[in-house]
Amino acid sequence: MGSTVKNHYNLIFTELILVLLAASLSFGQESYVCSRATYYGSPDCYGNPTGACGFGEYGRTVNNGEVSGVSRLYRNGTGCGACYQVRCKVPTHCSDEGTKVVVTDYGQGDNTDFILSLRAYANLARPNMAAELFAYGVVDVEYRRIPCGYSSNLMFKVHEHSKFPNYLAIVPIYQAGIYDITAVELCRYIYIRLLTFIYLFVTEDCKEWRGMRRAYGAVWDMANPPVGGVNVRFQVSGGAYGDGQWVQIASAIPSEWKAGIAYDTSFQFN
Repeated sequence: MGSTVKNHYNLIFTELILVLLAASLSFGQESYVCSRATYYGSPDCYGNPTGACGFGEYGRTVNNGEVSGVSRLYRNGTGCGACYQVRCKVPTHCSDEGTKVVVTDYGQGDNTDFILSLRAYANLARPNMAAELFAYGVVDVEYRRIPCGYSSNLMFKVHEHSKFPNYLAIVPIYQAGIYDITAVELCRYIYIRLLTFIYLFVTEDCKEWRGMRRAYGAVWDMANPPVGGVNVRFQVSGGAYGDGQWVQIASAIPSEWKAGIAYDTSFQFN
């Protein structure tokens, strides 16, 4: 009887640990890391539309323009799209909450990890203290990675430099949670006509997935991509998926895709 009770409590303890682990992965990095931050100017205080992540206009306006260039956290583009809470450490000038930013660019400053947009830097300050904080130029900060949250699904934008049908470059946008996309592969799907107005798409020819190249930042490209509609699968690390898990999305890119258009995947990370 005693052994049964002991095993029962061991099971409960194990389940509790798993629940706490899942919660920690959902809510982000618990401890803060010390660093420094500065800012860059722009005419409208938003982000840089030509940032190194390749987001274009999305990188300028996402998160209401509260975005950042990073150095070490860029990680050869893997860090693009990640979200961070950043708090400065001047008690008289800095708010408790700080600012929450999306990584959209690469940049190096004076031993800084963050080069913030004007909107993001201003949000570090207490009310009516932004001008004084800007006067510092560079401030000591602490930061932690947090989940990104969006009201829309994950989308794949066909990059403006794509040339139908011979060259396809895609950029994942509105990527929620705490996940890094480390690889992307494509295969085509085909339609079979059953009746006059009824079609069925099948993926039997997806026996061999073709890997895309990380061109730069968050941009993945492929010369001579699959003809027809495209299934996409991507490998993720971090969060509840762990490391190396593949996520597959059927018919993510239509057969007659167009440069500059973002396609809704009907999927989002939890």
